Amino acid sequence: MFPQLASIAAILSTTLILLVGNGLLNTLIPVRAHLEGFSTLAIGVIGSAYFAGFLLGCFTGPRWLSRVGHIRTFTVSAGLAAAATLLMSIGVSELSWIAMRALFGFAGANMYMALESWLNDRATNATRGHIFTSYMSVNFAGLLIGQLLFATSRPESFVLFTLATVFYVLCLIPVGLTDLKQPAAAPVPKLRPLRLYRISPVGVAGCIAVGLANNAVWTLAPVYAQSRGLSSGWIALFMCAFTVGGTLVQVPVGRLSDRLDRRWVIAAVCALAAAAGVTIALVANSSRGWMLGSFGLFGVLMLPLYGLSVAHANDRIPREAFVESSATLLLINSIASVVGPTLGAGIMDAFGAHALFLFTAGVHTVMTVFTVWRLRLRRAPDEYREKFEPLPAQSSPTALELDPRGEQRAA
Repeated sequence: MFPQLASIAAILSTTLILLVGNGLLNTLIPVRAHLEGFSTLAIGVIGSAYFAGFLLGCFTGPRWLSRVGHIRTFTVSAGLAAAATLLMSIGVSELSWIAMRALFGFAGANMYMALESWLNDRATNATRGHIFTSYMSVNFAGLLIGQLLFATSRPESFVLFTLATVFYVLCLIPVGLTDLKQPAAAPVPKLRPLRLYRISPVGVAGCIAVGLANNAVWTLAPVYAQSRGLSSGWIALFMCAFTVGGTLVQVPVGRLSDRLDRRWVIAAVCALAAAAGVTIALVANSSRGWMLGSFGLFGVLMLPLYGLSVAHANDRIPREAFVESSATLLLINSIASVVGPTLGAGIMDAFGAHALFLFTAGVHTVMTVFTVWRLRLRRAPDEYREKFEPLPAQSSPTALELDPRGEQRAA
């Protein structure tokens, strides 16, 4: 396996450096915005702008790759990401941050697409699982390191924005020096949301719930932590607890769902996440240990839903339609992600910071009821089902072709 990973070391190194910058910036932006006196609604709109830009980038990325190739697409996109990050430290206003975050989301989608399609080109039927696992590990490691780096300086200064920019510049080096052949542009899968909903209503609804609830939490949880008086170091640990909790539990929960009707697991996870959200919102406990533990548990219950939803949808389709199905679910999730942070921020503005978790509890309660209703209407498929696979916290449609559950290539 080592020779396989050595051949893609440059791409994995670039991914790690890029994700460190993203992990740092994702925590820094809401905290700094709150310190600057931005309204909670404006912070939510800034988060939504990122996903709107990301969604646009997923449509334009394949055209860029086809016209100018992977290295040029990645280089231009990294330059845009670095420029947007620096401009946020220079022009601190709600409108400029909304625009810059949208630009960053657009650039990020193109960077993910270039890296993931390159990895997919290097993968074979024998190595695809190892490459996918390595990419997943690098993805989560980068996010964690970036979140921890948030504690290295004051969020009021320009230092952390500059540090994030440095990572976006450094990520150009491994890709720029690689001697790997650039892959040919891959065809863009068809996206048919209504057709997929008829096949798997629970899978589609789960991806909508993730976009509404999970991405509202990623955007606004640092604001909640700051409102509870946590310092920068504790905010970093607060976000790490959420990430680690969700990362560690994905495979055990997924393997459990391999043995049962996945909808029962989805309903149970959503019901417990709703209960956890209500508990966090209503239990006025300012203990740092309690906050870390409760938010880590919240990650355990929230983050597996996306992988479970994709796995459930793919149980009901032939293997050759896997990429189309997963790309459609990613589109649905991205559209919901544009709405989720703004909606959650509006509720926080109206009812207080704790209302973020009442909002997520409401989303998960609706998802629980819908799933149980579908369980009463339709039996689980009797045929063989693919095994659950965890999914990256953020990816482009190209990453889906790396998933070992996809259609096997001809020898």
